[in-house]
Amino acid sequence: MPEGHSIHRVAKALTLAFAEPKEPHGKVAPVHASSPQGRFAAGAALMDGQRLAPAHAWGKHLFVPFEEDQRYLHVHLGLYGSWTFQADPRQAAKLPPVIGAPRVTVGEDQRTTGTAGDPASSSPKAEPNAHEENWQWPEPKGQVRLRLANDYLLADLSGPTKCQILDPEGRQAIINRLGPDPLRNEPGDEDRFVKLVRAKKSPIGQLVMDQSVVAGPGNIYRAECLFRTGINPWRPGQKVSEKRLRQLWKDLVAGLADGFDMGLIYTRLPELELLEQAEPTRLVGQEVPEREERFYVYQRDGQACLKCGSTVKMEVMQARKLFYCPGCQR
Repeated sequence: MPEGHSIHRVAKALTLAFAEPKEPHGKVAPVHASSPQGRFAAGAALMDGQRLAPAHAWGKHLFVPFEEDQRYLHVHLGLYGSWTFQADPRQAAKLPPVIGAPRVTVGEDQRTTGTAGDPASSSPKAEPNAHEENWQWPEPKGQVRLRLANDYLLADLSGPTKCQILDPEGRQAIINRLGPDPLRNEPGDEDRFVKLVRAKKSPIGQLVMDQSVVAGPGNIYRAECLFRTGINPWRPGQKVSEKRLRQLWKDLVAGLADGFDMGLIYTRLPELELLEQAEPTRLVGQEVPEREERFYVYQRDGQACLKCGSTVKMEVMQARKLFYCPGCQR
């Protein structure tokens, strides 16, 4: 399942593609919406011809507002959902930088969604028929729930857990069920996070994955941020000190911000000593290593901890794999 930073990147991509002025006089062009699969035909009909306002995310929930109508497209990708962006190769230069290449899948592989200057970025390359005058949008591949298109770009949504049209009250009802989002990091969010965790007897490793406590982190950020702040994932939330929880919130903010900016999850700090600093270190601008070298404990069970040498453990918490170092996270 994509973690929160990737949903914020999708929101940015949709905004750049469909909610920025494209017509003369600074108007946003209407979007063409359809449901090739047919399961979202009624919702697509409501969207077709609408002008879209900037999209936004709250944790793993995506909201795309209609510019002239008090309604929203709401999408939750769940375990199997993904967005695919495609472009007319003759118009590839108009692609927003967050999308990168003419054909990009936004999902677990965040390397394909880089911004300018990222290793994930690449200059759009024309396909063999790029200069043919009769080039047309390709047929949908697989079960496409929703297709959004304009004159040079389309976005296909496949396999989401949720895809629906909401009014403002419906959107707010979802947000009311969610905890604070580290990528939004609004005033009072840190205090709210601390209060929510300290009120729970559940293990902190469970609470970091509870979207009603903190919206956005998934299994990788759970493992890595708890390691970076030295918190044992089995420790009850109410027994984690306020100081540690505030450090954890700041680390989640920094970690997800790195993921948003870099287009992939990379949590291993340049120097292990930086783990002891009060303020988390950002990784933007660092050279990105291979996947197996990007993490401290995630999927490193059975290997020596990079900091203390203890053997990294993998246990199961609520049917999800949990990775941690028993030496650093006592």
